Amino acid sequence: MRTLRIDGCKTPASRLVRAVAAALMLSVAVSLCGFTGQCNEIRGRVLRLHVLANSNSKEDQQLKLKVRDCVAKAAADVFGDAENQADALMLANDSLDELRQAAQQCVYDEGYDYQVKAELAKMYFTTRRYGAATLPAGTYDALRITIGDGRGDNWWCVVFPPLCVSAAAKSPELSDVLEPGQEKIVAEPQRFQIRFKVVEIFEGIANFFRGLFD
Repeated sequence: MRTLRIDGCKTPASRLVRAVAAALMLSVAVSLCGFTGQCNEIRGRVLRLHVLANSNSKEDQQLKLKVRDCVAKAAADVFGDAENQADALMLANDSLDELRQAAQQCVYDEGYDYQVKAELAKMYFTTRRYGAATLPAGTYDALRITIGDGRGDNWWCVVFPPLCVSAAAKSPELSDVLEPGQEKIVAEPQRFQIRFKVVEIFEGIANFFRGLFD
């Protein structure tokens, strides 16, 4: 009969199990820290696009998609010379009125009088897949287009590099702006499912508390 404790002391077997468990936990923590750092780098190399509908009525949701197409077409020209996120942010800032006017004209052409607002914002996004790429949850720089009251469901994408909008011939691809390790994360998310989920939980909590102080 094996005794696990003698005079309050742990047996060698018990100490070994705890040591192995601690080593595994440390390994996971180190791995997650590296993964989190890579996710931070990914967020700092792309520019998201966010289109917010006036309401959730069928008509307003259809209008949102029309505006999306108009903004995407205008964005192809605006971001054609961008080589990195800094370029994209500068070009977006310089072209905000142009992009707003493209969206506003689309609204008028569809027979509505909603006013449109265009701005650069820091926004929280959940883990999202765009074609073959999956971007981790977190706070990203975004070009936000708000139609009217902006109380409807939104549509989001990546405008730089252009993952789901029209692209100029010389526009970079995602592989051009990410390091090999970061590219592997977005291209092979099935290898990082648990870490993606942990990051999403952590970032969701962090976003909740940020909202309390905004």
